[in-house]
Amino acid sequence: MVRFGQPDGGTRSTAAPPGLAGITTTTLREIRSDEVYPAPVLLDRHMLTLVTVGHGSHDIDFETHHCRPGTLLRARPGQVVRLGDQPGLDAAVVYWREGTVHVDDPYGPTRWQLAGEDEDAVINEVSQLVVDCQRHRSGERAAALLRHQLTVLLLRIALLPTDGGTGRTGATPPTGTTPPTGTTVPDGASAAGTFARLCAEVERSYARTRRVEDYARRLDCSVRTLTRACLAVTGRSAKQIVDDRVALQARRLLAATDLSIADVGRGLGFPEPTNFGRFFQREVGRSPGAFRAELHRAPALRVPRQRQPLATATRWDPVP
Repeated sequence: MVRFGQPDGGTRSTAAPPGLAGITTTTLREIRSDEVYPAPVLLDRHMLTLVTVGHGSHDIDFETHHCRPGTLLRARPGQVVRLGDQPGLDAAVVYWREGTVHVDDPYGPTRWQLAGEDEDAVINEVSQLVVDCQRHRSGERAAALLRHQLTVLLLRIALLPTDGGTGRTGATPPTGTTPPTGTTVPDGASAAGTFARLCAEVERSYARTRRVEDYARRLDCSVRTLTRACLAVTGRSAKQIVDDRVALQARRLLAATDLSIADVGRGLGFPEPTNFGRFFQREVGRSPGAFRAELHRAPALRVPRQRQPLATATRWDPVP
């Protein structure tokens, strides 16, 4: 069984080649080889990180995940990540573009701590994918092989038990919340199903409206139905779910782009900066300016300067 990231006497591997079939593999050590400090970056593709050596932390959407060998982390397009830079920490990293494979749970878990047969199986799948990404650089058969291997890896991960890691992506339930078995809402749909439909609609429309009435109309149900479904699944109201998503996107853009505070607000449906400031203060507990300044004050959270603020390409992303 191949394990990646073992100490190699200081020799650094070469950069990962351009990915075939939209799939690229690399290591944490290689990603951060030219970085003085890790910086928050806005992903434009999926990222799977399997920690192989050392201990440290890795942030996904402002939540810190403590890592050790066997920790598996999943980040999705649009999320902000900050890689750990602790000495000795290394990991195998797999990237793939949206649409590369058709196995995904957009609201699935973010973290697993692998052990036993599950750890062996995932390591073997990642190991083979890394080897084949290095061996095969062209050809439709090779591309089909890599897509198949990634699909198998994701299916194995989908079958893993969760360990309490967050499943939040966008407007998903907070950590540790699951709908009570058999919970229903007045229109006969399950609470979980109604909530999932709301999450999908919020993801499409959060920048245009924060009115629960608008979402109820689009989903052909009542405000009361949406609120009861959200309370059953998360313990939070439908309005809070919508506002949570808007606040998360505001934090992402303030942390990982050079957009002005006014531009961030306008992009999220706040024509007046003062209204955006009041909203952000209420939801996050500090002003947008204070939130961004706090990131600038901490060297490990230095904000990257981007020429195209809304672009999601990263400085350390190995895929051209």
